[in-house]
Amino acid sequence: MSNSKYDIAILGTGLGGLVCGYMLSKNGFKVLLLEKNPQIGGCLQTFKRFGVKFDTGMHYIGSMLDGQILHRLFNYLHLLEDVKLSRLDESGYDVFSIGGKQYRYASGYEQFVDTLHQAFPKHRKDLEKYVRRLKDIADASPLYNLRKVEDNVFIDADYIKTSINDFIASVTDNYELQNVLAGNLPLYAGVKDKTPTYIHALINNFYIQSAWRIIGGSDAIAQSLANSIHSFGGEIRTHAEITEIVCDDTRAVGVRLADGEFVEANSIISNIHPQATIAMIQSHLIRKAYRTRINDLDNTIANFTVYIKFKEKATPYLNYNYYYYENDDVWSANDRRDGDPLRSYLFMHQSAEEGQQWAQSAEMIGYMRFSEVQRWADTRVGHRGEDYKAFKQATAEHYLDVLERSFPGIRNHIEYYETSSPLTYRDYTATKDGSMYGIIRDKNFPTQTLVSQRTKIPNLFMTGQNINSHGILGVTIGAALTCAEFMGLNKIIDEIEGSKP
Repeated sequence: MSNSKYDIAILGTGLGGLVCGYMLSKNGFKVLLLEKNPQIGGCLQTFKRFGVKFDTGMHYIGSMLDGQILHRLFNYLHLLEDVKLSRLDESGYDVFSIGGKQYRYASGYEQFVDTLHQAFPKHRKDLEKYVRRLKDIADASPLYNLRKVEDNVFIDADYIKTSINDFIASVTDNYELQNVLAGNLPLYAGVKDKTPTYIHALINNFYIQSAWRIIGGSDAIAQSLANSIHSFGGEIRTHAEITEIVCDDTRAVGVRLADGEFVEANSIISNIHPQATIAMIQSHLIRKAYRTRINDLDNTIANFTVYIKFKEKATPYLNYNYYYYENDDVWSANDRRDGDPLRSYLFMHQSAEEGQQWAQSAEMIGYMRFSEVQRWADTRVGHRGEDYKAFKQATAEHYLDVLERSFPGIRNHIEYYETSSPLTYRDYTATKDGSMYGIIRDKNFPTQTLVSQRTKIPNLFMTGQNINSHGILGVTIGAALTCAEFMGLNKIIDEIEGSKP
């Protein structure tokens, strides 16, 4: 039995849990963060192979120039000194190969329009309209602009009820341009006629302002937040797997760990997937209808990743992200079925130092459904058998064959590679079936697929990528919404604004 009672127990140390831990411990709450893995961070986790560090989920970030939204949040979270950044190519931070043609997204609204205008000389007005509407959507969200609000509403309902493809079609009727504007779908695993406009608009607005890689790995964010939490008196425990959220007749009273220990807390915040969270609650306080709704929510597609170490001084460093689509319909990437050839992927070099000339490492990410690895679903890391190893190797070799078409000779530059499958992602980040971005938001069922930070238990709350939106900005804003249940949202906004350098 634990002898201490905490104000708030936070379950999971992904970005949402760590930001909640920072905000609440900074404001005097007695906070304990519990993590089942040996390493904190969730999708901020990194791993080392062949002497090289690889990111697992946070690959690049945006809006980090002085005064831009993430820079302001990083300043408040005391991350600016600890997290080193390298800016991606301003003339084309994202490069898209779609049906054999190449296009670039450039940094800054005006340059974004000018660069794509070169590829679409008759559609400048469409591009200007697109950028203007992105800005309008972002500006209409009080939380994304840190404006004080009366209600904890993060986006206008109209942008939740319209699909991305319909939004883009309302901007331009040019089919080729529509696909280019939807080209970074892998950043949110967008689904045609489902994914709401706000997800696309907020993400693209975020990166167009400025785009960056994290030097040396995204775990720097997790470690910096953990150091701050400790300095505020908060506690973090690893190797602490939660098996049950314990309730009395009216509320949650604490959590039970796998070793039998009971941790008592006045309130609980779960940074664990909502479906996994609900599975840990046996109480009548979670009614069958709510449990069924949460369990029936669909999740975004999973992925297979090849982690590449290059031979020394063999591969020039690419200061942009490369998206590949075999045909001219980017939405068809979602149609890949088990065993199909790879027809789309995202390829990124990793930043080891500022001003890098030669690439040390890269990651190649392609969609993969969990059904492709279902036969090994009941196995654990390191004990999946020789047939699983053979499956991963064959998949990786196929991926690298496809990569070779865009980068001839690159296979000769590879010294080693490692892989991860949906099973890997499931086991290390506790996402349902290894889903890349958690629950699919569906504009056709907006209220059913938007998960609130509040649950049916009055002192149990949620945070993370399934609340508000995913990505570093969406999760951080979502954490503010969760902490607002304890502090009030306008107090948090005052703190962030008051921390300006």
